[in-house]
Amino acid sequence: MTAYAALLRAVNVGGTGKLPMTELTAMCEKAGFAKVKTYIASGNVVFTSGKDEATVKATLEKAMQDYAGKPVGVMVRTAAEMAAVAKANPFPDSPGNRVVTIFLDDTPPQHTADEARNVDGEEIALGAREIYVRYTDHGMADSKLIVPAAKAGTGRNMNTVVKLAAMAAALGG
Repeated sequence: MTAYAALLRAVNVGGTGKLPMTELTAMCEKAGFAKVKTYIASGNVVFTSGKDEATVKATLEKAMQDYAGKPVGVMVRTAAEMAAVAKANPFPDSPGNRVVTIFLDDTPPQHTADEARNVDGEEIALGAREIYVRYTDHGMADSKLIVPAAKAGTGRNMNTVVKLAAMAAALGG
């Protein structure tokens, strides 16, 4: 069994994309995943499965489509990959709530930072299948930054990434 972290795109506690974490847990269990645990109400879940990453992703996306009636992106990482994402943080001296990791399905384009718009002090670095963004002390809420390559991804701050990595590692596998 492999331990995974899955990050749902456009899921929150209110408004569009609302998904109670109890529903997410039930979906994962129905899909055959074990040791399912969610973390904060923004579409973060860890679990174990004997399926490969592509199958896990397709299974969750189908379940989300059935639930929401529209496509919902799902980014999947193994526990080891989540730990590597946390360790690779290129801005380790910045507070965890000021560094966002945008998870993608594929390697980000090398020109990602060059195509960013409205940069006002933010810094961008590329990971294996991630884009890291360090926001200024004004935070993400006040930023006007647009990173076109991030459009198909989903972001989590570094505090959440570290927590999910630890949760996934604790599942074993």
